[in-house]
Amino acid sequence: MRSPSALLACVLLLATSAARADSRVFIIANQADSYGIDQCLARGEKCGAHAARSYCQSRDFAQASAYRRVEPDEITGSVPTAGESCNHAGCSEYVAITCQR
Repeated sequence: MRSPSALLACVLLLATSAARADSRVFIIANQADSYGIDQCLARGEKCGAHAARSYCQSRDFAQASAYRRVEPDEITGSVPTAGESCNHAGCSEYVAITCQR
């Protein structure tokens, strides 16, 4: 006979695994501003945590679990390059923000 606590532990483990699986990575253009938020996000520094969390919350996610600079060759598909439908410096700079529910 199995104990009720072992069954409860299995259910909690499955629920936790399912919750962790609900995450999404957003790739956004790293837009330079005079506040330096872009550099905080791109470098994965603590000062970018609030911006990343706000980005996730604006898309109905609870939190940002990670954020970092992404090289253009890491992105599948077409990304604009400087001069090609891009009119600001740093067009080939992107940030990945991982959001979780």
